[in-house]
This record gives sequence, structure tokens and C-alpha cells, in this order.
Amino acid sequence: MGGDYQFLEILLLAMVAGFILLRLRGVLGRRTGHERPPRGLPGSRDVRNEEKDDLEEDEKIITLPERGAQDGEDAAPVAPAGPPGLAAVRKIDRNFREAEFLEGAQAAYEMIVTAFARGDKQTLRPLLSNEVYASFEEAIDARDRAGESHETTLIGIKSAEISEAVVTNRTADITAKIVAELMNVTKNAQGEVIGGSGNTIEIVAEYWTYRRDLSSSDPNWVLIATSDQQ
Repeated sequence: MGGDYQFLEILLLAMVAGFILLRLRGVLGRRTGHERPPRGLPGSRDVRNEEKDDLEEDEKIITLPERGAQDGEDAAPVAPAGPPGLAAVRKIDRNFREAEFLEGAQAAYEMIVTAFARGDKQTLRPLLSNEVYASFEEAIDARDRAGESHETTLIGIKSAEISEAVVTNRTADITAKIVAELMNVTKNAQGEVIGGSGNTIEIVAEYWTYRRDLSSSDPNWVLIATSDQQ
């Protein structure tokens, strides 16, 4: 009886051990012979040797010349960005930056458009040349005499780029093409809409030309002309 009990105990232990082995095999997976051997064991590749092999392979790579470049020929020079006149501007004013100019041109555009709609001559005066200011002032006065009001809402500036740059002596004239989204509406003395619409967005493309004496310590540019065509 005691022998039967020991046999059953051994059989039970064997079954438990077999179950544990099956569980381990299921969790860890079965080796197929393609696994990467652990580091440090015989037959494994040292990482340092792998890096060395990679470097040796890199050293064997030959960089081919660019297409179109032949032996003995120099690479084509890179053309400067923007209109040719910008090179003359940069030569005189080494602090000139195209991105900064365009940022200022857009800010001036917004201020001028908004101030003109309000009839704000005080804001307009330092931003405009004498000729442009006289034209704007005449339009504002005529509007006031007629009892009309004008509203302009700048939705946003879609793009701004320099289209032309001219230097005469040391005075630079730079034209920026500005594409903006605007809503314009003009009302008469009775408040009736006589022009534009407060519900319609217009996409307006205009060329604004700014001028500055590059030899002057004054960094400000003034608007000297506006046009819808260049």
C-alpha cells in the first residue's frame, strides 16, 4: 500500500514538472537556430567588431559626382535669391534682411489700410511719402465732406514677396507684392451701403513700393507708390 502511494506521488510530481516545462516552452518560444546568440558567448559577434565592420563598409562607399558635373568643370554658381537689385541693397546696407523687410512691409500695409479706413491722418503721416500722403489726405477729406464712412477689415495677408529692387545713388526703392484678404464697405450719410460689402471677402493683390535712404541712420521705410499692376 505504501509503495502504491509513493508511485502515485512520483507520478504526480512528474506530471507537474511536465506541465511547468510546457508552460516555459510556450512563454519563451522555441529556438529555430536563427536567433542572435547572446553577447560574450562563443560564436557571438562583438558589437565593437560590428561597428568596425560598418565603418569599413562605409569607407568603401564612393560618393559619385553630381549629374552634369564633368571632370575639370566647376559647379554652377548659386544665384542669389530675389531680384538682382537686392544685391546692391545688401552691398550698401549690410544689415538688410529680406525677411525682416517683408515683415515690416506687411505690418505697414495693415497699419496704412486700417488708418485710411478710419481717416487717421496722424498714423498715416510718418508712413507715407509727401506725395502719397497728399493723395490719401484728399480722399479722406472728400469722404468726410460727402458724409461717407469707409470700413476695411483685414482678414489676413496670404503672401508677400519682393518683386523689384532699385538703388539710385544710395536710395533704395523696393516693391513688395502683397496678396491680402479684405472686406470693404462704404456707407453714405444715411448709413446705406453704397460700395463693397461687409459679408464678401476680396482677395486683393497689390504692389507697394517702399523707399529708404540707405546712408541714413533712420531704419524706417516710407510708402511712395501703390498699384494693382507692376
